[in-house]
Amino acid sequence: MKVAIYPGSFDPVTYGHIDIIERAAKLFDKLIVLVLTNPVKPPTFSPNERVDFLKRSLSRQLSKVDNNIVIDEHSGLFIDYFKNCKANVIVKGLRVMSDFEYEFQMALINRDMFHEAETVFLTANVASMFLSSSAVKQIAMFGGDVSAYVSPKIVDDIKMKAKEFTARRVLEQK
Repeated sequence: MKVAIYPGSFDPVTYGHIDIIERAAKLFDKLIVLVLTNPVKPPTFSPNERVDFLKRSLSRQLSKVDNNIVIDEHSGLFIDYFKNCKANVIVKGLRVMSDFEYEFQMALINRDMFHEAETVFLTANVASMFLSSSAVKQIAMFGGDVSAYVSPKIVDDIKMKAKEFTARRVLEQK
């Protein structure tokens, strides 16, 4: 059985992420979508919120009888999780060259730490090459419409968090 892990912060999950998830799920027997915490980049949404966003955004795919997607969360070293679940492949999505430089480095580090760790890169579709979770959060924080970039099932949550963040910033500036 070929088990792949698609790790990421998913802060929040976008249509670009969903595209990679759907395509990777067709390539492997089991796909684990793994919400990670990056200590260098503090998340806007908690791990539980991000897992919930993924479940709601992927509810159609998860409800299928032949569903092979699992959503999980991990706060430690990724390669330890990879080894413990006996995965075969790491899936990473690429939008632009800077993504490749970073992800290539991570692939080499993962491979150095665990020689059986293979990384497969899937390129973003043209419609979402420009899309990032950071851009979605910034648009929301300025009151912009993010509905073209994320599932309608999580738009209100993103708007609410953006309002909370903006209100907190205004109070801090006073």
